[in-house]
Amino acid sequence: MNKLQVTGMSCGHCRKKVFDAVSAISGVSNVDVDLATGAVTWDGDLSLEKAIREAVEKLGFKVK
Repeated sequence: MNKLQVTGMSCGHCRKKVFDAVSAISGVSNVDVDLATGAVTWDGDLSLEKAIREAVEKLGFKVK
């Protein structure tokens, strides 16, 4: 399982937007977005991290 920290999510709508964006990336599975901690976890190749980072930042959130 791979993990990124995302800041700026403040509600369930934010969580769903991030979840949907990450889930839409080919090769990504078992996505979980924890609103309380800001953790986004997924199964898939670590090389997908760049695409996930870009998708989340495109929504306006910061990735640590």
